[in-house]
Amino acid sequence: MLDRDLASLYGVSVKVLNQAVKRNIDRFPENFMFQLSMEEARMWWRHVTSSRLRSQFVTLKKGNLAKE
Repeated sequence: MLDRDLASLYGVSVKVLNQAVKRNIDRFPENFMFQLSMEEARMWWRHVTSSRLRSQFVTLKKGNLAKE
């Protein structure tokens, strides 16, 4: 889950969420959060977008098969 997802759940901005966590870091487990490098973020984004495309393609193919 990304910080933007948690911020959305709590109805706050990402900045406010991250500030609150930093101010209260002792209340969270050590591995509660981490930061991706730019390259890791790019790789994650490529994976997410390619997964979405494959999912849409499979759904479309199944829909076409059902009509045959």
